[in-house]
Amino acid sequence: MTEHDGRIKLVAIFAMAVLAFAVPASAYADTAAEINRDVDSALAKLYARNPAAKNLAKGAKGILVFPSIVKGGLIVGGQYGEGALRKGGKTAGYYNTAAASVGLQAGVQSFGYALFFMTKDALKYLEESKGWEIGVGPTVVIVDEGIAKSLSTTTAKEDIYAFSFDQKGLMAGMALQGLKVTRIEK
Repeated sequence: MTEHDGRIKLVAIFAMAVLAFAVPASAYADTAAEINRDVDSALAKLYARNPAAKNLAKGAKGILVFPSIVKGGLIVGGQYGEGALRKGGKTAGYYNTAAASVGLQAGVQSFGYALFFMTKDALKYLEESKGWEIGVGPTVVIVDEGIAKSLSTTTAKEDIYAFSFDQKGLMAGMALQGLKVTRIEK
């Protein structure tokens, strides 16, 4: 191991320690009931603030909601959150999302996101995969305010639409990141 490799490992350990102490307990839901309550609240807030999300929900085959994801890092970072897949308004499974990143970054933030699965094939891909890496498989479109203004159930032609909400904290920098979604038992 070179001196440079040793420094990288030391920075990684430091970043993970910072993240472990900075992550609020709300990022780790203990029970299915807590996840369901948080998902209900997150969807209500999202629909109230974003009519496009509410309209898309009518045609979605499933909605995967992560109410609280915590992200933090210093050069090396990570993020984690738990959520639920809703089909027909009912919970059909529980999932976590985790990512690691490396690059010029510093800070801690929390946010939530919801993935609207518009096709049966995209939903099947999620349900049958042992862990879905976003960017591999079905097409995901991130919905910002510009897209949201023109998005409707008739114009929504992609597999999955992603809405981010409730961002708090500060995370600055650029990083390479791999995000994975995995089914969990609750």
